Amino acid sequence: MSFSYSRVLRIIVVSIAVALCACNDAPGRPGKNPEVARPDEVLDFNILYKQNCSGCHGPQGNGGAAIMLRNPVYLAIADDNVIRHTASNGVPGTPMTPFARSAGGMLSDKQVDVIVRGIRAWARPDVLVGVSLPAYKQDPAGDAQRGAAAYATFCAPCHGTKGEGGEKAGSIVDATYLALVSDQQLRTIVIAGWPAVGSPDWRNDVPGQPMSAQQISDVVAWLAAKRTQFPGQPYSNADSRGR
Repeated sequence: MSFSYSRVLRIIVVSIAVALCACNDAPGRPGKNPEVARPDEVLDFNILYKQNCSGCHGPQGNGGAAIMLRNPVYLAIADDNVIRHTASNGVPGTPMTPFARSAGGMLSDKQVDVIVRGIRAWARPDVLVGVSLPAYKQDPAGDAQRGAAAYATFCAPCHGTKGEGGEKAGSIVDATYLALVSDQQLRTIVIAGWPAVGSPDWRNDVPGQPMSAQQISDVVAWLAAKRTQFPGQPYSNADSRGR
């Protein structure tokens, strides 16, 4: 039985078409519309926060190795520009790395804006109505000697007379800790406290006696003066030359 050339050609074409259709259902082949968004196109706050922030600041901003971003006092003193600048550029000398591409990070400006808006949405201005807030940045300048007296009044009951820890809280003069925090971070913690671990804000270290702007700056200066000049170095430069 013979076949015409055209009939053979039609059979071959139909066979190829059937085979191609079968490939669409092959195991492991992506289904319809399987496209995954490019990393720089992700604009969902929950995803961006989880991937870039939660490891240090905790799920939903509740605090972890770094400050509690959901703290209403923190969000009252740190405005959009502060949060955007920190998220974009990081904090030199600390574990807070830059996230914006312009500073060497991985996020676009739009993604940084999404993170800023999402964090700001946690603010609760109603809980601080009528409260006179200290400035986010140092004002006035601090003095370490005066800071010793302020520390004794407001901090020593929890952190011990020398800052090395007490019954209620741990050391805040530990060389490793001070090497990893900036003066601004120290100031932020003094003002905003750390609710997740029971640390009060500047109003409640001594009930009914909030810290003044000067006392806040002075305590930060006292803590900064405890910072080791060369953290991690086991001996002084003079000893090093002798060895």
